[in-house]
Formats: sequence, C-alpha cells, structure tokens
Amino acid sequence: MVTMDPTLAARTLTASTEIATAALSGQDPDAVLDLVVRAAAELAEADLGLVMAGSDDGSLTVEAAYGARATNPIGLVLSSRSSAARVARGGVPIVADDVTTDPRTSPYVPRELTAYGPFAAAPFGTRESRLGALTVYRRRGRKPFTGGTVEVLTAFAAQAGLVLVLAEGRNAHERVGLYEERERIARDLHDVIIQRLYAAGMQLDLLARRPTRKLPKPDATRLTDAVDQLDAAIADVRAVVRTLRNPDPAPQADLAESVEAEVATARELLGFDPSFEITGDIADVPADLADHLRAALREALSNVVRHAGALRVAVHLVRTPATLRLTIADDGCGIPQGVSERGLKNLRERAEQVDGHCHVRSSPRSGTTVTWEVPLRRVSRPL
Repeated sequence: MVTMDPTLAARTLTASTEIATAALSGQDPDAVLDLVVRAAAELAEADLGLVMAGSDDGSLTVEAAYGARATNPIGLVLSSRSSAARVARGGVPIVADDVTTDPRTSPYVPRELTAYGPFAAAPFGTRESRLGALTVYRRRGRKPFTGGTVEVLTAFAAQAGLVLVLAEGRNAHERVGLYEERERIARDLHDVIIQRLYAAGMQLDLLARRPTRKLPKPDATRLTDAVDQLDAAIADVRAVVRTLRNPDPAPQADLAESVEAEVATARELLGFDPSFEITGDIADVPADLADHLRAALREALSNVVRHAGALRVAVHLVRTPATLRLTIADDGCGIPQGVSERGLKNLRERAEQVDGHCHVRSSPRSGTTVTWEVPLRRVSRPL
C-alpha cells in the first residue's frame, strides 16, 4: 500500500466534506458532479477529469467534465468494452502511461480524448451501487500518474460515490415520507372531518324537517343555507382527498405567459436576453399539447444553458391552422459528432407521443437549431 502524503490527505478530506455538504443539503445533482470532477482533477494534478455514468448496456456516458477546452466531452459515450467501462463493472482501478498506445486502453479511445497521454480510472460508487467511473488525463508528454495518485483517486471516487448514493437514498426516504404524510392527511380528512361535517349536516336537516317545531321563515332559510354550505364543504374536502391521493399537476397558466416565463428563467441563467416571438393565436392550443410544449421548451433551453456556451439564443413559437411549431436556435459550440443526444431524446419522445417530430441541426460554426413541431389535429394520446 502506498502511503498518502499528509497534505494530499487533508486536501482529499476537504474536498470530500465539501461534496458531502452539497449532496446532503439537496443541491442540484449536476452541480454536485461538477464539484466531484473538479476535485478529482485538482487532486490528481490532471489536465482533464471526467465523471462517467453507467448504462444498462454497459456503456458509459460522460456526465461532468473539468479542464476541457478544445472540445466539450459531456454526453460522450464510451463503449462497454472500453477500459473505463471495465473499471466501472469490475471495481478495479487502472492506470496507463499513454491512453492511446497502451493495448488495454487504446482500441476504444474516442477522438475527443486522443490529445491526452497519462490516464487513470477509478470505480465511482459503492460495491452495491456502482455508478460508473471517475477518470483523469494528462496531456501527452507529461509525467504518468504515480501509484499514490491512483490510490488517492480511488479513495476519493469511493467516498464521493458513497455520498451520492446516500444522498439519493435520503431523497427517496423524504419522498416516501411526503407520500405517507399526504396519505395520512387524506385519511384523516376522509375518516374524521367528512364524517363530522356529514353528521352535523344531517342533524341540521332533521331539525329543519321536524313538523312539531315550525321555524320562522328567516330562520328556516338560514338553516337550509347552512345545510347547503355543509354539503359544499363536504364536496370540497372530498376533492382535496382525491388530489392528495392522486396528485395531478396544478392548472397551467396561459400558454403564452408560461412560455414567456420559461424564457425569462433562461435569461437569468444565460446572463443575456434571448429573443422571443410568438406568431399566431395560441390561446386555444389543447391542454395536453401545451404541457408537452412547455416541457420541450424547458428541456431545450436547459441544454443551451448547460452545454452550448452561446452568446445569442432565439425562441420562436408559430401557430398555423394545422401545426404548432417551436424553434430554439443558438450560436453555441454545436453538438460534437459521436456525443450522446440523451438531452434531445426527451424532446423527440414528447413530439412523437402527439404524432409530431423533432429535428436538430447542429455544427460547431453555426450552433444548434431545434425544431419541435406537432399537429393540432390528431388522435389524442395520454401524457
């Protein structure tokens, strides 16, 4: 076993503590992964760090990167036969003096990573919940990673992975607790409150119908109104119970207002004003199409904010007699060839659910244009 340098051990502990605090406080998972990959690259004195998540088919997808300048590797998919994928599955770290010439690693090095030489990979996650791999690279010509560095990377990857697993478990526990609390409230409303309201209404109704006690007309009217109000209250409570047990999304705002709100949110994150235009009347767009469109716009703008590095973004919503077309164009870095389009998959699936389509045009020079279009007359399908 290699003895860890005390200074490096302290830096590792500080980084792990920062990640644990962020993850367990409910910070955005993408932000936590950014902390993980930055700390890994700095601890290993690497030029590039990558966090890769495993897929069902054994491949790995780059979820976070630190140090990349020439190309953006986020979304890059590595073969299930790559060395990083083997590390993720087997739980054993690997180190190579040159990732492009070592026979264990060279056959599956993607074009985006051929500028690097020294390479190390450590399993990310726990033995019971293997999340993927944490890899670091140095530019060709730099010194290879030492055994001590690989041990630090392996220990750090295990600690960070454990924190993320615990954070997900905590979030799941909180969600279960929320559902249980909703069910308890619904049960109390149904079994206690409704029964008491119903009993009070019955007593008032019987009082009003007694032939031996003729009430003055004003009092009889007030009594009848009270019974009606109790009936209405019972109906309202039953509606609340149904909502608690089968929560549906809250009623959506006007489509034009909600689309503008999504663009406004992107404006705050981008640091500049995207152009925004609506052509045609969208007031009578069916509710299910409106829901899909809002989600598609949110997904597309999220991709721009996170990955494009754009200076200009244009959003255009067009209503024609037959279609509803949403276009989001940016002048960013485009989508590199061979990179996974997981972020665009949801856009396509949402369009296809309502008999529409989603087209993506992208290049490093002209940026990316997403065109999401659905028909207004179609066979309705559930969301």
